[in-house]
Amino acid sequence: MFLPLWQRVTVWLICLAGLVIALPNGFYARVETANDARARIEQGIPDDATRADAALWPGFLPHNLVNLGLDLRGGAHLLAEVQVSDVYAQRMEVLWPEVRDALVAERETVGPVQRDDAGPRDELHVRIARPEGMARALEIVRGLAQPVASITAVGATDLDVRADGAILIVTLSAAERALSDDRTVAQALEIVRRRIDEAGTREPNIVRQGADRILIQVPGVGSAEEVIALIGQTAQLAFHPVVSRTADPETAPGPGNILLPAQDEPGVWYVLERSPVVSGDDLVDAQPTFDQNGRPAVSFRFNPHGARIFGEYTANNIGSPFAIVLDNEVVSAPTINSAIPGGSGIITGSFTIEEATALAIVLRAGALPAELTFVEQRTIGPELGQDSIDAGRLAGIVGFGLVTLYMILSYGIVFGMVANIALVANVLLIVAFMSMFGATLTLPGIAGIVLTLGMAVDANVLIYERSREGLREGRPPVRAIELGYHHASSAIWDANITTLISAAIMFALGAGPIRGFAVTLGIGIFTTMFTAVFMSRVVAALWLNWRRPQTIVL
Repeated sequence: MFLPLWQRVTVWLICLAGLVIALPNGFYARVETANDARARIEQGIPDDATRADAALWPGFLPHNLVNLGLDLRGGAHLLAEVQVSDVYAQRMEVLWPEVRDALVAERETVGPVQRDDAGPRDELHVRIARPEGMARALEIVRGLAQPVASITAVGATDLDVRADGAILIVTLSAAERALSDDRTVAQALEIVRRRIDEAGTREPNIVRQGADRILIQVPGVGSAEEVIALIGQTAQLAFHPVVSRTADPETAPGPGNILLPAQDEPGVWYVLERSPVVSGDDLVDAQPTFDQNGRPAVSFRFNPHGARIFGEYTANNIGSPFAIVLDNEVVSAPTINSAIPGGSGIITGSFTIEEATALAIVLRAGALPAELTFVEQRTIGPELGQDSIDAGRLAGIVGFGLVTLYMILSYGIVFGMVANIALVANVLLIVAFMSMFGATLTLPGIAGIVLTLGMAVDANVLIYERSREGLREGRPPVRAIELGYHHASSAIWDANITTLISAAIMFALGAGPIRGFAVTLGIGIFTTMFTAVFMSRVVAALWLNWRRPQTIVL
C-alpha cells in the first residue's frame, strides 16, 4: 500500500509546485497589470505609474497566466483580404530600369525608348521609336525572364512579353502570378503576426483563410479599430536625396523625381529623387528612444549592406539635405553634417511615447507587401466573455459540489474526501500546466476540463469498487485497499490512453475551438493519472497509517 519514500516526496513536491504555479490565476487582474507594466519597462519607457503597477505582484513569484480566449475575454475578430495585385505593380516598377537599360543598349535597332504610363498599373508599357525593331525588342526583353521557382510550373517563365503596335507590353505570367499571390499572402500573414505579437497581445489566432484572406482574432483588445490601426500601417521607410523644397503642391517634380508632403509642416512639400538611397528592406532594428531634447523618437539600425550604402552616400554628400520618408510623407529632411558610417540613426518628429513605440514595432516587423482590406470586423465585448466565465464558474461549483456529495454518500466521509482532494489537486495541476505552456482557455476548453473531472471520478470509482471486492473476500483493510489500486490500474491506464489518442487526433486535424478542447483534455488525462493513481494512494496510506483501522466502511 505504501509507496517508497522518494515517490511520496515527489508526489507532494509536484502538488506544491502545481499550487504555486497556479496561484497567479487567483489574482488574475493584478498579475496581468503587473506583467503589462514590466513589458513596458523592458521596452525602455518606464514612469512612476508603470513602476507602481509592476510592484502589484512580487517578481520572485511565478507570473504566468492561463490565456483567456476570445469567447471568454472579448476582443477583436477581423477578416482581411490581401490586395495581391499591388505586388504586380511593384514588380513592374522594379523591372522598368532593367528593361530600359537592356533596350538602350540596342538603340540603333529599336531607337529611343520611353515608358508609357497610360496602361494598367500591373503592366509595363514601353514605346519603341522604331516599330521595325519590335521583333528585336521582344527578343531582348524575353531574355530578361527567369524560370518560375515552382515544381508545378516546370518550364514556365515569370514574364509575358507582347507587342501592340509600337508599344511593348510586359506582364507577369499566370504561373508567376499564382506563385506571387501565395508568397504575398504568406508574407503578409507573418508580418501581421509579428506586429501583433510585438504589441504584447496574448495568444492571437492568425491563420490563412482561402486563397487571399487572413483571419485575425485578438483577445483582450478594446476594439477592432485598435488592431486595424496597428496592422493597417505599411511603415515603408526610405531615404531620398532632396532636390528642392516648395510651398506649392502643384509644383511639377520633373522626370525621375517625386513630390511628397512634409509630415509635421503643413503646406510644405519636397521634391525628391524617385530612387531612394536606401530603403527599409535593409533595416534590422528599430527601438523607441528620446532625442537630445528629451522628446520621443525612434532609433534605427541598418544591416551591413544598408550601412555601407548609407555611409558612402553621407560621406559624399556632406552639406546636402536628405529626406527620411515614411509612408509617402517626409518625416524630416536634415542636412548631412558628417559621414554616418555605423549604419544607425534616429527619426525625430512630433511623436508621443505611444506613437514612437508603435512606429518602432511596425518598422521592426517590416512593410506589408500589399494593402489589407478588412472585409469583416467585429468587436466582442468583455461583458459577453464575463457572462461565460460566470456561467462556467457557477456550473463548476454546482457540478463539483454534486460530485463531492455523491462520493461521500457512496464511499463514506474518509474515502469520499480522499477522492475529492484528488479532484481539487487535478484542477490545480491542469491550471498550472496551462499557465506554464501559455495555453489558451476557451469555452470548449472548459468542457474538456469538465470531462477530465468526470474521468477522474470514474478512476476513483474503479479503485473503490475493486477495494470493496477485497473487503467482501475478508481481506484486511490495508490489503483490500492496496489490491484495489493494483487491480484498477490497468483499466484506468487503458481508458486514459485511448482518450489521449482521441485528443491527439483532434489536435492534429482540428483547428480553433476543437484544438482548445483537445489541449485541456490531453493535459487533464496526465493530471488524472497522477492524482488518481498516485496522489490519492498517498493520502489514503497516510490515513490508514495514522488510524490503523481493523474494519472500514467502503
